[in-house]
Amino acid sequence: MKSIQLEVKTLEEAIKLAVLELRVPEEHIEVTVLEKKGMIMKSYIVEASVNVDAADQGYKALKEMLENMQIEAQIEMKRKSENEILYTVNTSENPLLIGKNGKTLENIQFYIRNLVNIYTSEKLIVLVDIGGYKANRKKQLEILATKTAKSVAKTRIAAKLQPMNAYERRIIHTKLSDW
Repeated sequence: MKSIQLEVKTLEEAIKLAVLELRVPEEHIEVTVLEKKGMIMKSYIVEASVNVDAADQGYKALKEMLENMQIEAQIEMKRKSENEILYTVNTSENPLLIGKNGKTLENIQFYIRNLVNIYTSEKLIVLVDIGGYKANRKKQLEILATKTAKSVAKTRIAAKLQPMNAYERRIIHTKLSDW
């Protein structure tokens, strides 16, 4: 959970500063008074913390995004591990949400990842998969890596692959680590 300590004159000031510092809406902030100082010039030492689950906020944002696009979808959220969240979306509009070469999907994932990481102090790995696109793409990339590696081993001529994002490069490198 994300939290900060502040020294303020009033609790209202604490909430305003916490909103600016934590970059989350006021209703998601909980303020706890740790210490009162002074008799005449009162001041407080408070702890302001985020009181919502980051994964739930990502789910709500994804659901709201699809509703605003007027797309009916089934959204499933899974915690793969302590710091990894997978959102799976299934809809009749999968090609629209995936986009050309997965660019729209990348941008949706980028938005949801950044939004989720605002609500927590630790870095979470956030994955968004639409219609099984990422699973299929992973299989394709693994096949491409294996074929290219076999070709290079046979001909001894270096091969160059098309530009890829970091996620796709990691899949290629992981597959080639066996070689």
